[in-house]
Amino acid sequence: MGLTLLFGTQEPQQWGENVSGVSTHFNTTKKEIALTFDACGGTPFSKGYDKELIDFLIKNKIPATLFLNTGWIEANPNLFKELHKNSLFELENHGTQHRPLSINGKSIYNRKGTVSKEEVIHEVQNNNLVFKQNNYSKPLFFRSGTAYYDEIAVDVVKKELKMIIAGFSINSDYGALASKETIKSNLLKAKSGDIVIAHMNHPEGFTAEGFMEGLEILKQNGFSFVLLKDIKNNLIYTP
Repeated sequence: MGLTLLFGTQEPQQWGENVSGVSTHFNTTKKEIALTFDACGGTPFSKGYDKELIDFLIKNKIPATLFLNTGWIEANPNLFKELHKNSLFELENHGTQHRPLSINGKSIYNRKGTVSKEEVIHEVQNNNLVFKQNNYSKPLFFRSGTAYYDEIAVDVVKKELKMIIAGFSINSDYGALASKETIKSNLLKAKSGDIVIAHMNHPEGFTAEGFMEGLEILKQNGFSFVLLKDIKNNLIYTP
């Protein structure tokens, strides 16, 4: 069924991080949290690798879901393969050009969104193809550049590409711009069933330092950490 027939001539009514159909939490009876880290790669200044952060997660056997952008993958091909081999990490889709997902070109943070349903498909699918070309399974989840959407773009991804939009309930590092203490404080607000977003592509920031201190406290308080793929059937969506 073509996009025009499937979605008609609807105009979006919502624009933001938590529009209808975005997963933000998960149901659980345990003390567990999902950690997610974006690797953006949308500009020449965002293709770094926070080795201190990843090494800490590996050393402490803390699982995390990593959302990788095409630009970041192309800048870090060997690391892409290493992360894929490590069962602690789940690799998911963070878009091709790191664009907000819109059907009419809305912008946020000076980044223009996709301008049509067809561009929505391309922004997601072209990065899926990068995974396929490296003999990796099709990603289950998608998170757009800036994590902004309209509700029709979300519906396109869900119905046309059969993927889940991964939102979050705690923004811990504000695009890797927050201080160590702010990151730590935000992380310690996490409750069972929260999905935390942070960034792994800005080693010059304080994400590693904030997480190293914050995660130690969460562990001491009895929390464990889960991959999104393992709780996908328990996700809670914005209505």
